[in-house]
Amino acid sequence: MTEAALRKSPLERGDGRVEIGFAPAPGGARLAHLYQRTPLRALFPAAEPDDLPHGVLVTTSGGIAGGDRLAVDLDVAAKARAVVLSQAAEKVYRSTGDDATFDVAIKAGEGAWLEWLPQETILFDGARLRRRFAIALAAGARFLACDSVVLGRRARGETFRQGLLRDRWELRQDGVLLWADAFRLDDPRAIAHPAGLDDAAAFGSVLYAGPDAADALAVLRCGMEDFERAGATSIGGLAIGRLMAKDPAALRIRLGEILAALRAELAGLPRRLPKLWQC
Repeated sequence: MTEAALRKSPLERGDGRVEIGFAPAPGGARLAHLYQRTPLRALFPAAEPDDLPHGVLVTTSGGIAGGDRLAVDLDVAAKARAVVLSQAAEKVYRSTGDDATFDVAIKAGEGAWLEWLPQETILFDGARLRRRFAIALAAGARFLACDSVVLGRRARGETFRQGLLRDRWELRQDGVLLWADAFRLDDPRAIAHPAGLDDAAAFGSVLYAGPDAADALAVLRCGMEDFERAGATSIGGLAIGRLMAKDPAALRIRLGEILAALRAELAGLPRRLPKLWQC
């Protein structure tokens, strides 16, 4: 079937959703609520004895296609501590015109610790993806997140020449908007331009919200030393770092080192990431 015919033909679209609720328990947390609808699933593998309980997100379709609608809802009760990550890098396939959407809503109660640590999102040439992240933290909650994007399938020599990435982040604490951020990439000239991505093949962010954000900022800046292009800053109870690289593997390695250091310094956790990140 030609691409023109595909545009006219109704295609099956994914409409997946996962809801996870964690309650406090010895060791960090226990599962209190679970709802899942394909093509999104959640797994709960046994964590290392010295680490926190894991929730692992899986896209059973093997990737995200144009027109897919995916949503994740996380609710971590007061004093619960947990990690949510993805099973592998997420592939976003070339679209015939429709945008895929991915909406993430996160709530963390007083004294909670939550880590949102998905692996890379790989944008195939022609992919179209809109993502929205809404984070609501109670007083004293601490939240560590990362996000990274790879532009094209580099092993195949593919670059991202056309398509769309639209990101929106909003983080509130006690109902007050602490941070909002928007990013749009739909012009390949922005990738090459020095004021844009400066020919980066991958870029990523690390976000930390908590009363000890100043400590997180120090860890971020230490971890970014000697990297290609990176910077970190602090706004109130928030520390954020951004990195760009021409080599996606180099970005992944450095992100892993920074996240491991933040886990150790801020939460007393092992100076490593969950095993899925180490594959």
